[in-house]
Amino acid sequence: MGYTSREEWQRHFADGMGFRRLGDVERALLAEHAPAPDGGGRALEVGCGTGELAVHLSGVGYVVDAADFTDSALARARAEHPDARGVRWLRLDVERDDPEPLDADGYDLIVMRLVAAFLRDRSRVLHGLGQRLRPGGALVVITPTAENTPAHRRDIALDEGEIRMLGAGWQQAEQLDADGLAVLVLRGPGHVDTTAVEMDAPPVHAQAQALAVVTDEYGRVLLGRSERNMWELPGGKTVGGEDFAAAAVREPAEGTGLVADPADAYVVTLLADVSHGAPRLTAVVRITPHRGRHRDLGPGRPAGRRTRPRPVRAGRGRAAHARLS
Repeated sequence: MGYTSREEWQRHFADGMGFRRLGDVERALLAEHAPAPDGGGRALEVGCGTGELAVHLSGVGYVVDAADFTDSALARARAEHPDARGVRWLRLDVERDDPEPLDADGYDLIVMRLVAAFLRDRSRVLHGLGQRLRPGGALVVITPTAENTPAHRRDIALDEGEIRMLGAGWQQAEQLDADGLAVLVLRGPGHVDTTAVEMDAPPVHAQAQALAVVTDEYGRVLLGRSERNMWELPGGKTVGGEDFAAAAVREPAEGTGLVADPADAYVVTLLADVSHGAPRLTAVVRITPHRGRHRDLGPGRPAGRRTRPRPVRAGRGRAAHARLS
């Protein structure tokens, strides 16, 4: 049920589907932790669906604004509860619509039941709802938990970290259990004098790496066998403040025992591309001269054009010298 659009929810309710029925433990916890004030109070239910909770709240002393963003849900709510008193049905998307239809005097209780997992920006929504609480009021979030939800329905639930994030910035955040549902009671929003701004995702940092071109006295180029069983130049990502030349010198030294001075390495060319959604800059670095000899290509075994060099262990895979044509 990973719905992301109003149209999907419209079909959901139009096809006769609904949600888990309001349980006795939920009713008891609401009565204990969010009773209506003496003389009655005003409540807002966000995402009221077919109206079961809204009608319950109206029966225990609240005048209720029941909001949902689908016409099909509200049509069913009116049809299934034709005698409901003290409930005002509102077509409203709390994430996108103008909140002007909501009560200007605020609410003693705001409830989101089985809704939080579907919000795109939970922190911003809770911030806005917190500004509409009357002094002493409570915002109650009731949600399935990932721990008690089958993996194939994970998108309807929140994990413990996500639930804790909902309580960030509130003076009181108490988490209760209602037959496997998490009931989070929030009081005293600590951010009523601030403005929530929805930010774009932070940019992905570019990757920088160097490939080393190393040749021996026979003109052969050092290659390594990759994890995909392909021959490739030795190389890897730059580390810390390392420049391309230093990275190119370090990689063969770690993998093959060949040692060079970064001062004897120079960038031949640069390649810019994208890898796994992140920009990547690759430097091809020529290294000359160098000291040492590949560990496992013994003397007297040059690899000519028709001679296949013997693969040996080096770094992430196997390495060998191939004749430079």
